[in-house]
Amino acid sequence: MAEIHAGRMTHSHDGPLVVFLIGMRVNKPWRPDQWLPTFAAMPAMLRELASDPDSGMLGFRTVVGPSGPTVIQWWSSKEKLYAYASARDAEHRPAWTAFNARARKAPGVVGIWHETYEVSRAESIYVGMPATGLGRATSLVPVGRNADRAAARMAAGATGR
Repeated sequence: MAEIHAGRMTHSHDGPLVVFLIGMRVNKPWRPDQWLPTFAAMPAMLRELASDPDSGMLGFRTVVGPSGPTVIQWWSSKEKLYAYASARDAEHRPAWTAFNARARKAPGVVGIWHETYEVSRAESIYVGMPATGLGRATSLVPVGRNADRAAARMAAGATGR
């Protein structure tokens, strides 16, 4: 079981920070032959990234909502994110090629989307929680005396301290 941090914690991170959201939407549930391969491709990419400390992916979290799954990823830089997306020897390129081939044969069965954010400042608070979200992707530290309020943590910049 994950360690619960009873005290007030925040994240600690120095350097660039990128948040990447990627998701899919099943538009025609009766066509699993088309959407299931898209759904199944993501775990292999996440395993590949998580097993390579130099990939630039700091961490991820998967959430499922009414329109489908979304993966929230934290990256050390947009350059590393783009490098992974275009790497010929990585899981992403063949998955993207296969998705496009299926989408041409059966347009609109499954939708995919992504959004990329460069973060200049970030604020976080975790109370009675295990390491989660940005705190898990980076590291957790106790909230300092000068960072008692959200506005103070935000003013501290991307470190969250």
